[in-house]
Amino acid sequence: MDGKSKPGVPYDVMTDTWVKKHRLIYIGATRHPFILSIRDGTVDLSAFKRWLGQDYIFVRAFVPFVASVLIKAYKKGDESSGDMEVILSGLGSLNDEIAWFKQEASKWGVDLSQVAPEKPTQDYCRFLEELMRPEVDYTVAMAAFWAIEAVYQESFAHCLEEGSKTSTELQEACQRWGNDGFGRYCSSLRNIADRQLEKVASGSVPLVKVSEDAVSKAEVTFLRVLEYEVDFWNMSCGTDGHSAPKP
Repeated sequence: MDGKSKPGVPYDVMTDTWVKKHRLIYIGATRHPFILSIRDGTVDLSAFKRWLGQDYIFVRAFVPFVASVLIKAYKKGDESSGDMEVILSGLGSLNDEIAWFKQEASKWGVDLSQVAPEKPTQDYCRFLEELMRPEVDYTVAMAAFWAIEAVYQESFAHCLEEGSKTSTELQEACQRWGNDGFGRYCSSLRNIADRQLEKVASGSVPLVKVSEDAVSKAEVTFLRVLEYEVDFWNMSCGTDGHSAPKP
């Protein structure tokens, strides 16, 4: 592991601390009523179709964001830990993901060419554009990348757990993000984020003040991701009210 950990302090202490500290909003993002309705088999299919169309728009915006993280990893990442390879694997899989959305949309009768982005989708995509700026620290971008993927992994994995009543027709959607392989990928992203956070928090990179700011900004970014995710789920199931800050 890179950097110097304090004796007895767990390697993943930073993200663990965030999840515990912001547990309420984290649960709100990963156990949202929309997800729970899929798990218990009561989801309104019109809500699922709305989510499908809006998430297709988001994923297309997510591609250049991941590409920007890959560039940051090339410039600032740890070559010996394979940061670029992990991120590149995620970028490559997005091609299949976009194809899956198109296939699902056809199955459900959703004309993606006619789907207009709703406000929460627009806000979330603008947030991704903010994170793509060259001046955004690699640590901050990685925190966002991990959080975005982790919310989906934990949410849809919950729909596959023992005792769930997820309908057969939605099992494939849940498997896409809830499978063990995607879970391991999310763990890899988390490891990168934790390593970067540990590195900047320990002052093992130049410009300690900038490093301290990066840790603080990374936590704020983590929170913003959770807020945007809650807004996205709210939009999907038609719930009024949005919690995410304006970009």
